[in-house]
Amino acid sequence: MYEHHKEPVLVREQFLRRVARHGGVSAVVIVLSLGIGTAGYHVFANLDWLDALLNASMILTGMGPVATLTTDGAKLFASIYALYSGIVFLAATGVLFAPFLHRILHTLHADE
Repeated sequence: MYEHHKEPVLVREQFLRRVARHGGVSAVVIVLSLGIGTAGYHVFANLDWLDALLNASMILTGMGPVATLTTDGAKLFASIYALYSGIVFLAATGVLFAPFLHRILHTLHADE
């Protein structure tokens, strides 16, 4: 997927395509995770769709819940979703920034 350190650095057009691919993968993961959270809050916490989306968005970005959860099922779902969200958000961020980090490291070693 990435060029070997002995190969030349990608030209700008190829690099931008790589960034777009990584951004697309990150976006799909975030949107799917947001959908899971929205559906979960709607089902388990009995929130309407907009409030469920707000709560899922806030948890996914690490801001914390908005609605007060009253049922045990909702609290259990929120706990699992919060742990899942932390991992997914970090992973998606890593995928998004990987091409930039690789390019920097590749450029630093291109002269060797």
